[in-house]
Amino acid sequence: MSKQKVWFITGASKGMGLEVAKLILEKGDKVIATSRNLKEFKKNLIGNNENLLLLKLDITDEKEVRTVIEQGIEKFGRIDVLLNNAGYYLVGSLEEISDLEFRKTLDVNVFGMVNVIRNIMPYFRGQGSAHIINTASNMGYIGYGNTGSYNASKFAVIGLSEALAKEVNPFGVKVTVIAPGMFRTNFMGSTLSVAENLIPEYNVEAHVEMLRNFNGHQPGNPKKLAEVLYEISTMEEPPLHLPLGTDSYLSIVESRKREAVELEKWKHLSLSTDF
Repeated sequence: MSKQKVWFITGASKGMGLEVAKLILEKGDKVIATSRNLKEFKKNLIGNNENLLLLKLDITDEKEVRTVIEQGIEKFGRIDVLLNNAGYYLVGSLEEISDLEFRKTLDVNVFGMVNVIRNIMPYFRGQGSAHIINTASNMGYIGYGNTGSYNASKFAVIGLSEALAKEVNPFGVKVTVIAPGMFRTNFMGSTLSVAENLIPEYNVEAHVEMLRNFNGHQPGNPKKLAEVLYEISTMEEPPLHLPLGTDSYLSIVESRKREAVELEKWKHLSLSTDF
């Protein structure tokens, strides 16, 4: 019989984080579920489950991150799987997005994630085992117009996950960076944010309308995503990179093919700069 595991999940009050938390509890494992919104928690998760600890957390506040991790370990004794799921999606061209808006995207999607990793790693090193699952996106492999701040943050998540995997491997800690495509959550609904000062020439309103029209029609099933994350958490050698969803997988593969063609086309210039 496998050992009961303890999961620490950020952004767990809705969407993919919520589906993962529900499944983990169904499997009999324990969950430290965190979110900035405790009201949504109480609506979506039963708080009196002995295997569930609900905690309010703003991942951009490092002191709060440290405190919440300590509370989770005090309650359950350890943490085995970290799912960095909290995220922020801002739409707008790079000219339209203010410095403050751009920084908010990175504060949540990059610096907040690193806050959690930095403060949980001392425990993981001490245990000699753990699994970190970072949430990126197919938009961390492919740049799209009008989502430059989100692209920048998710490209960063993939790069830092690759570096992290090399750093923590000697301590028995595994790393997976997932790249979901479009999943049927409310990520393109009420949680979608738009740059405040739009410039008509970029026609971002049409882009926003297109995204919101996808809401409720996304091809990805978040319950199946949760099953996959549970499955990789049981693996001795989980993948480092894991696109999730047919749309994500195919778009990344096609992008890599185009990159290979471009690299070959300009190879003569690339190789012309050595002494």
